[in-house]
Amino acid sequence: MVTVTVCVGSSCHLKGARQVIERFNELLSRHKLGDRVTLKGSFCMERCGEGINWQIDDEPVSSTTGEEALRVFYERVLAPMGVRAGDGPGGPAGP
Repeated sequence: MVTVTVCVGSSCHLKGARQVIERFNELLSRHKLGDRVTLKGSFCMERCGEGINWQIDDEPVSSTTGEEALRVFYERVLAPMGVRAGDGPGGPAGP
């Protein structure tokens, strides 16, 4: 089981954390990975100047844009679970 935690503190929220969570959730639903990945929110992760902050298990990740967060999510969460680029409508990082 992989746990992905996204900061929902005010700074990350203003940078797009809510949209990132929504997109991660859509991808997990589309690929039926809800039993393998837990997605949750967290208050401030104390890295406000680094972008949208999130973590994969205990490993911190900072993304300067929502698109970068989606790319990293695909590479480090979805791909190791067998999801290939282009799987499903719009692809993993598609619109």
